[in-house]
Amino acid sequence: MTNSRITLDPIKRGGRPCIRNLRISVYDVLDMLAEGMSEVDIIEDFPELETADIRACLAFAADREHNLYTMAV
Repeated sequence: MTNSRITLDPIKRGGRPCIRNLRISVYDVLDMLAEGMSEVDIIEDFPELETADIRACLAFAADREHNLYTMAV
């Protein structure tokens, strides 16, 4: 899967996958969702994000999980 919303820059956030070259990592968004925040809540806290960014984080995590499972089998 390629997703232009998820970027990797070794200088930002220690090379963690981030959203559109912002300093908001995929992990940050996934953690907020895991804590029970809604997409609306996250966007209210981080207005530079879009709903598509949050969905891209979920897709990125799902793809990464799929790849880990596929390599392990």
